Amino acid sequence: MQDVVERELRKEKKDLALLKAPTKQSKTTTLQVRLEEEVRHKIDRYAEFIDANPSYVVSEALKLLFKKDNEFKRWLGQHINNHHQEQMAGDALRRNV
Repeated sequence: MQDVVERELRKEKKDLALLKAPTKQSKTTTLQVRLEEEVRHKIDRYAEFIDANPSYVVSEALKLLFKKDNEFKRWLGQHINNHHQEQMAGDALRRNV
């Protein structure tokens, strides 16, 4: 009986979480970062809270940040266009060589 109650409590907590547990595995890459110990501990605890792994928590938190930061979105839009033009120019140079 207690197991059922605990499962329901965990389910309610997950419904309130800002990040949701993963439904499918996306393509991933590796990035090594240094974190403050307290931040690392909270990432681990949040992962436990939503029944996910720490990598998922970091990835989803960053996606949320990128989605909410309007200034970054404007900056990124400008720099993606610049990067795309530079990439096209580099491709053209390689074809001509």
